[in-house]
Amino acid sequence: MSLMKRMSLIFRAKANKAIDRAEDPRETLDYSYQRQIELLSKVRRGVADVATSRKRVELQVNQLQQQADKLQDQAQKAIQVGREDLAREALTRKSGLGQQIADLQTQHAQLQGEEEKLVLAQQRLQAKVESFRTRKETIKATYTAAEAQTRINEAMSGIGEEMGDVGMAIQRAEDKTAQMQARAGAIDELLASGALDDASSLNRGDDIARELDALSSGADVEAELAALKGLSAPSNAPQAIEGGAGADILTPEQRKQAEGGQA
Repeated sequence: MSLMKRMSLIFRAKANKAIDRAEDPRETLDYSYQRQIELLSKVRRGVADVATSRKRVELQVNQLQQQADKLQDQAQKAIQVGREDLAREALTRKSGLGQQIADLQTQHAQLQGEEEKLVLAQQRLQAKVESFRTRKETIKATYTAAEAQTRINEAMSGIGEEMGDVGMAIQRAEDKTAQMQARAGAIDELLASGALDDASSLNRGDDIARELDALSSGADVEAELAALKGLSAPSNAPQAIEGGAGADILTPEQRKQAEGGQA
């Protein structure tokens, strides 16, 4: 098979498939019914035309017959008055009219036969169209019901295209919700364990810790300095303490000891 034939075959197959998807049986049935109605209208017009022609022939036959009867009367009158020549002329003309009448009658019989055939065909077509209309409406109603039932079943089962999109959206929303819940739970656990404190709390804690460290360091220095002074002070330190010398640098314990010695 040549390339062009294959391409043509593929194109026709795809086009046929696309047409099948786009075709609505209800629209096709309505179109077929419309075409039958148009055909029935043409048959009716044909019957009317044949009947009109038949009636025209009948009128012509009647007119010629009247003329023939008139010529017959004239021929009789001409014989009565002794005008045989006029009588012969009248009869000659009557004979010509008789031939025309015979031809018209033959034509009339043919038209009448055609009219009867068309009337019979019209009646048959009318019955066929009515039967098709009834069947069409039944098929359309059945198709509509089946289509609605299919959509309901697809919606209930979730296999329809629209319901499938809705199901995917719900699944995505549930996944995101579960992810946010897991993240919130993890952050709560980290905060509870102290592994993830608030930045402002950490800053306040650092300031307080620095202040406490500074106070502790200062107290340690003062205590160590006082201890060194106590070890190196002479025996007359109480007098010096009484005299006020070095009173500003004594610790509270040393002051209590000095006051007890004086008592």
